[in-house]
Amino acid sequence: MFTKKLETIIFIFTSLVVLSTSNLYANQRYGKQKVVYHINFNNLTKQSDTLRNIHNHIKAVGEDNIDVKVVMHGKGLSMLLEPDSVENTDLNIGNATDNMQDKIVELKYKGVTFEVCKNTLRGRNINYQDDLFDVSKEDIVPSGVAELVRLQSMGYAYIRP
Repeated sequence: MFTKKLETIIFIFTSLVVLSTSNLYANQRYGKQKVVYHINFNNLTKQSDTLRNIHNHIKAVGEDNIDVKVVMHGKGLSMLLEPDSVENTDLNIGNATDNMQDKIVELKYKGVTFEVCKNTLRGRNINYQDDLFDVSKEDIVPSGVAELVRLQSMGYAYIRP
């Protein structure tokens, strides 16, 4: 009985050492990063793949070493559009299914911010409070494209999946 407990303790300790060492290696290799992901497409598969890439990016660099922003405009707002809200808007698809929402919540929990273009809201007849998943007034930027340029001028690396 004592041997089994000792084996369990050794296993847990070894696992923690391996995890902390791999995290330290990632931190040394990549350092601090600032990145903006640009989404202006409505393809559900491509949007899901982008969120998976962001998750993997955070995992590789470490949550404490990365600042990730996702800027959406145009058709990209379909990622946050509730499927039942499509007919109220000028978008033709709403990709904010339960699965997509789960991925977004998980990334927000890791510190990722999702920024929404005000011009698109106005131009596509989208009410952020009624039509979009988990968007607050603070998430809205005046212009998606201008925000991308602003972030790049602040040292954010630009990624267009």
